[in-house]
Amino acid sequence: MEPVLIPHVHEPHAFTLETYLAHGGYRGMRAALAQAPADVIETVKLSGLRGRGGAGFSTGMKWSFVPKDVSKPKYLCVNADESEPGTFKDHVLMERNPHLLFEGCVITCHAIGAKVAYIYIRGEFYHVQRVLEAQIAEAYRAGYLGRNILGTGVDCDVYVHRGAGAYEAGEESALLESLEGKRAQPRLRPPFPAVVGLYGCPTIINNVETICNVPLIFERGVDWYKSLGPDKNTGPKLYCISGHVEKPGVYETTMDVTLRQLIYDYAGGIPGGKALKAIIPGGSSTPVLTPDSLDAQASFDGLMKAGSMLGSAAMIVMDETTDMVWVAENLTHFYTHESCGKCTPCREGSDWMLKILRKILRGEGAMRDLDLLLSVADNIGGKTLCPFGDAEIAPVVSTIQHFRHEFEHYIREGRSLVPTPDWQARQLVASH
Repeated sequence: MEPVLIPHVHEPHAFTLETYLAHGGYRGMRAALAQAPADVIETVKLSGLRGRGGAGFSTGMKWSFVPKDVSKPKYLCVNADESEPGTFKDHVLMERNPHLLFEGCVITCHAIGAKVAYIYIRGEFYHVQRVLEAQIAEAYRAGYLGRNILGTGVDCDVYVHRGAGAYEAGEESALLESLEGKRAQPRLRPPFPAVVGLYGCPTIINNVETICNVPLIFERGVDWYKSLGPDKNTGPKLYCISGHVEKPGVYETTMDVTLRQLIYDYAGGIPGGKALKAIIPGGSSTPVLTPDSLDAQASFDGLMKAGSMLGSAAMIVMDETTDMVWVAENLTHFYTHESCGKCTPCREGSDWMLKILRKILRGEGAMRDLDLLLSVADNIGGKTLCPFGDAEIAPVVSTIQHFRHEFEHYIREGRSLVPTPDWQARQLVASH
């Protein structure tokens, strides 16, 4: 398909307002601002746009939850805290096509009655922050942001807020806490942010890619948008593919693409002619799949049917040389380090899982440890304030489900079933 989210990213000045306008930028905003807010929300509902941050919830439906009869200010918060292992698509959008994001911010603010949008960006993205702030200034000077945008009477101020670099800040209620200057920990819900969000006011939180889809709906029409991809999984989609592939990167297509096409056609297949062993299809928090699922559709519903999730569409590909017990330990180490510590099952459980996995890797495990791991995971999943608990158990549960024989080999033989690369062996020694 013709790229529409990242169409000109390889041009030297793709991020500038001049380039964006030369390719027809801000036409969607002009069309949307000519409509009443309720009609804008209805158009987004009709398009079928689902959130690209992981949950896949209807964007138009989410916007409709904002109360219309309150006197408090309303806010849009763009979740740009992209920090899950394997995920880097929003980074490309912000760095190379920032005006598409600003255009989406204005339309969203118009729809929900907000006048301020915050782009909450990951703390380490210094260079992206510089690009965003420079281009926001350009958009203000040209009248695409600020007061009375293009003479329509619509106001929209956009601010970039850089977080402190915590994975948990990507959870929507923790993001609000961080934006208010507090520690990034999740809130008890209900009330939900659409009713009581930033500073106690109605707030919509959407992912970067979600907001970037909005202008396209108004520029090209609902029928065009719905023609892209399968039913209930409409619109263009970015996939970031990493790991054991010839051409890792960000690819744009529609959600009728299969895992096989993404790995072998888009990313060039497995280097060295090695066999595919496992796929994490939607970021490290989604369950591992095996080559049996290669023909699964890489859509919200297709990957759910295959036993995993689309998540952030960050595909991590692993070849036959990958030690899956090490994969479980490596990702559990990440989640243990990044747990915000608010919920006991998550805080304590992740540490226990890591200790058991390292015991197995040292060759000191027992068969009962596998059932113990699953028991600990069962006491975390669904028992925390935010989805972080479910995220951290996915690597452990799904690797045991599909590769239990590798765990058992470690326990019986005291070593990996696959040859351990030198770098991995050094890492294991350092971590123990």
